[in-house]
Amino acid sequence: MYEVAEQSQLNILRTHPLVRSRILTEVDGLPVWELTIGAEDDRVVPTFGLYAGIHGNERIGSQVLLAWLEHLLNGLSWDSMLQERLKNMRIVSIPLINITGLHRGTRSTSHGIDLMRNAPVEAHEPYIWPLAGQSISRFLPWYRGKSLAPESRALIDSVMQAKARASFMMAMDIHSGFGTHDSLWFPYAAHRMPPPHLAEAVALCDLFNSNFPLHDYYHIEPQSIHYTTHGDLWDYLYDLGNSEGDALLLPYTLELGSWLWLRKNPRQFFQRFGLFHPMLPHRLRRVLRQHWTILDFIMRATAEYQQWLPDEATRTTLHQHGIERWYRA
Repeated sequence: MYEVAEQSQLNILRTHPLVRSRILTEVDGLPVWELTIGAEDDRVVPTFGLYAGIHGNERIGSQVLLAWLEHLLNGLSWDSMLQERLKNMRIVSIPLINITGLHRGTRSTSHGIDLMRNAPVEAHEPYIWPLAGQSISRFLPWYRGKSLAPESRALIDSVMQAKARASFMMAMDIHSGFGTHDSLWFPYAAHRMPPPHLAEAVALCDLFNSNFPLHDYYHIEPQSIHYTTHGDLWDYLYDLGNSEGDALLLPYTLELGSWLWLRKNPRQFFQRFGLFHPMLPHRLRRVLRQHWTILDFIMRATAEYQQWLPDEATRTTLHQHGIERWYRA
């Protein structure tokens, strides 16, 4: 039922006159689509990358992404300020990355590969095996694979091509499944050392908190606070993207805390997708709408990046604030 609804919504979006679409790859005969909204020419403009469905059983991420894109396109029909903004920026999206996993209802691909353990990145000890990723068997969870899966290659190529035409790029990857609180995670996942752009993470966190002082949805923090993993695609893309060209790439993961849904409705533990999906209709509607605030905010922050990115005079201070906030034991 869910894949039918998601595919129907995706078909509507990709035929919208303001959306340009292309097939990045096909896996087992199923297409992985990329959607682009905004500046149509090859101008170098700020770019917001939006991704979901890396784990096939975490369907809510794709649904949140598609619902927000539909909301955005409906706004374009009347909102002149939004129209003007999107003339000068670009939104690039892959709503369903692990298309075979979505079709089968599994975390991994049809070849048993966990895409978030698939990149050529090695975790630093300590890490928990096999949660951090294992190379023994595709029939065990968190299998890393022997090489990049076609879905991983499609994501990497899409992000790098978008960044090549960007003056600045932020990326948001939507997942579910960890904790009872929604989190906004930034690199690194492979180790507990601060990223080179910790100052930018602090600046964005402070900007969000000052603009939405009453919000209590998100914990903004590095993923490594909770666990470390091999093969994180966003660790790989963060390092690769910021080693090529002048544009800055800042990736974030929106991790929806699905344990809260289980706590409120323990019966869904026994349903096929209940571990990672809000099964009750009213809760699903609430989850679909409550994240539009953060997605609207990231879009605006991407478009206006020059107004909040720290300059050299403040980077050292913000970096130290980040160390004190997230990296002091």
